[in-house]
Amino acid sequence: MTYHLSFGKINIINGNIAEIIINKDIEMSIEMVEECEYFFSQHFHDNFAILVNKINTFKYTFEAKLTIGMSDKLCAIAVVNYHGSGLEQTDRIMRLRKQDNLNLKVFSGLELGWQEGVAWLNKELLA
Repeated sequence: MTYHLSFGKINIINGNIAEIIINKDIEMSIEMVEECEYFFSQHFHDNFAILVNKINTFKYTFEAKLTIGMSDKLCAIAVVNYHGSGLEQTDRIMRLRKQDNLNLKVFSGLELGWQEGVAWLNKELLA
């Protein structure tokens, strides 16, 4: 099932994994992150995981970088990167949020990363 939000779309892959695809050239603001968090609170009542499909190039505001992934029920985040700039951005967020110990893993979209990411998320949800 696909849901359209102000910044992109969310596909429910199965009962507890959501794929996020952010539209090209969007700058994710804290309000957009809050919109996303509200969506998750309405659709997931148990633990869930997110696959961020970075097929499009986009940016985050500093405030958004500080607040992504803060849901108590969020168990894991898989990020599928297709571009070097996306990988650099993910690395910067991971360094910025190091003290939060986000359960985040990066996959290459050019090397079956989407499938590997979903498999990893399923495994993390069972842990």
